Amino acid sequence: MSASADGAPQDGPGGGRSMPGPGDGAPREVRAVLFPEGPAADPAGSHHERRIRSFRPRRGRVTAGQGEALRRLWPKWGLDIDGLSRLDLDGLFGGLPVVLEIGFGMGEATARMAAADPGTGILAADVHTPGQGNLLSLAERNGLSNVRVANGDAIILLREMIEPAALSGLRIYFPDPWPKKRHHKRRLIQPEFVELAASRLRSGALVHCATDWEPYAEQMLEVLSASPELENTRPDGGFAPRPAFRPLTKFESAGLDKGHVVRDLLFVRR
Repeated sequence: MSASADGAPQDGPGGGRSMPGPGDGAPREVRAVLFPEGPAADPAGSHHERRIRSFRPRRGRVTAGQGEALRRLWPKWGLDIDGLSRLDLDGLFGGLPVVLEIGFGMGEATARMAAADPGTGILAADVHTPGQGNLLSLAERNGLSNVRVANGDAIILLREMIEPAALSGLRIYFPDPWPKKRHHKRRLIQPEFVELAASRLRSGALVHCATDWEPYAEQMLEVLSASPELENTRPDGGFAPRPAFRPLTKFESAGLDKGHVVRDLLFVRR
């Protein structure tokens, strides 16, 4: 499933969502009534700068099951990106190497990757409240102790809350392509973002992006290739085949059946 320019879900080949961030405009009382110990509507509040965002926040309709998972599991496996302190990743994941996934949609692919690789911790960041509840529910149902769900702006997470060279990987699957030219400045994969993200990756960490929007794929390739800190895993400097560890979602399969082209990009931190 891919996101439209206004952040609403659309049927398509993608499995992820736009970059998470605060400011979703949801009334404060929503949290008080539904999730008193759950994800905040605007965890960073006003103590961080306002800037152009690469996402449209989507609180959305939360099912009874998702709401129950948020109420019970958020205190255990969830965290708000408030930008006030550094995360203790070793403490959160018991010393496992940690991969940051930005934008996980409803969390099905994230849960499958976590189950297939229990030796890696996945810090999954998004602002989609139904997806947060769904991923927590999937983690509990499948006994996944290597997943933590982060709510808020991933740039604040990277800049303020993660130590340099702390991450073993970065995954960004099907971010909002912002197809209109005047919106291209909102795309997540920009030189400034890549510079910040690279500083939080340890040497040898894998950066994996995927998109079903060809113009954005070309921009991703250009921006990632220009980073002095990253190296394309493809000897020809191009796109990579989908690796086995990235699950093929039902939405992606439907898109492929319609002739959509999905591009994967795999780079390593030098």
